[in-house]
Amino acid sequence: MEIKFMGAAKEVTGSKHLITTKNGLRILLDCGMYQGKGLETDSMNRNLGFNPQEIDYLILSHAHIDHSGLIPYIYRMGFNGTVLCTPATRDLCSILLADAGRIQEADTHTFNKKMRAQGKEEVEPIYTLADAQACMQCFISVPYHKKFNIEGEVTVEFFDTGHILGSSAIMLEVKEGRKKIRICFTGDIGRYDTQILRDPEPFPQVDYLIMESTYGDRKHKGFDNAEQDLLQAVLDTCTKKRGKLIIPSFAIGRAQEIIYALNRLKNKKLLPDIDVFVDSPLSVSATNIMRIHSDCFNDTIKERMKSDPDPFGFDKLQYIQSVEASKALNVRNKTCVIISASGMMEAGRVKHHLANNIENPKTTILCVGYCSPTTLGARIMRGDEHVSIFGHEYTVRADLRRIDSYSAHADYEEMMRYISCQDKKKLKKIFLVHGEEQTQLNFSETLHKNGFKNIEIPSFREAYAL
Repeated sequence: MEIKFMGAAKEVTGSKHLITTKNGLRILLDCGMYQGKGLETDSMNRNLGFNPQEIDYLILSHAHIDHSGLIPYIYRMGFNGTVLCTPATRDLCSILLADAGRIQEADTHTFNKKMRAQGKEEVEPIYTLADAQACMQCFISVPYHKKFNIEGEVTVEFFDTGHILGSSAIMLEVKEGRKKIRICFTGDIGRYDTQILRDPEPFPQVDYLIMESTYGDRKHKGFDNAEQDLLQAVLDTCTKKRGKLIIPSFAIGRAQEIIYALNRLKNKKLLPDIDVFVDSPLSVSATNIMRIHSDCFNDTIKERMKSDPDPFGFDKLQYIQSVEASKALNVRNKTCVIISASGMMEAGRVKHHLANNIENPKTTILCVGYCSPTTLGARIMRGDEHVSIFGHEYTVRADLRRIDSYSAHADYEEMMRYISCQDKKKLKKIFLVHGEEQTQLNFSETLHKNGFKNIEIPSFREAYAL
């Protein structure tokens, strides 16, 4: 059996890991899109390094675009296999991939206008909305802890990782003659004791572990201070400065965490009497899907829902759908909070809000998650004096704040806690993926100090025999 690392190797996007069994069965773990790499991104996404028509099964850890975003592309390129994932992941993919298809079409349309004006060759979108909708017919939902048998050779089982709604570690048991090889791919590992989702759960002993390492050398602040930090940002911006608090946020997971925290502050009568806007159609849809899948919630929020049936709504909260209502926020002079996608500030409506407000010192930009080093979000938050948005240069005069506690990725202590379910002597090898190389090297040292051996940091498209 062979595993080949086709993406998220020494970097944090483009998750794709190809397993080929002894009998020739080809299983792809995740099929993520590369994001935030400038001009490189398009070619990296188009050049897969494998033939989609030869993939038998795609097993998806969760719905985030850097893990799922190229599924419509491989479908367009001839993939006709089966996509396995949890029910919540399938529901989220139905809106996320469609949204990505719309973005591909819009971005290509804008690009081609420039190409036509310059007399240059036009390009096709990586995939379209129609491709995104059509690929959903390949999806099969498999609940947590329900074993799914693939052709009598491989057994698949999902375990909750608490990263986002429906996120899972993928447990594979592969038969090779009389021998069984157990592999676990962690996907993205979530946090413990969060406000909404269950804790990451332990998984059975494996021979090989493919492990994410995004925050492998970082320690997050506790959740205890996050709500207070959020409230302070609201008070300083909306009460003292009478400005706008802009919170770029991932539409799935992070947006709901912020909405839930504001709802709690409102219930405690601590939140000022100001308007709060969720300006992201995707966030609206994702919030509705979260309401459907409350079975994924932890016991704490379920108990609170007995007295507050809708933890994602309150009287001053407005969900914005239309483009007209979104544009109206940019000419609005009254103080408010705007939660808008995307979290890395690379796309979506938040870029318009940034363009219209980033030069105003009354504005505060509150970052509540990870931004890849090459993204607009990273450039803003590291303190660049000038940034380019939609091809225009802006001077950054807004206040900048960050709350790391809302990260959906485990820090290195939480990752060590997560793999404590494994017997170090029985674990043959750990492959570190989905992390910057230096972070992975640092986390590898931590693993060694804690008794874990045989740790590999795969390079792009490097293959290993198992």
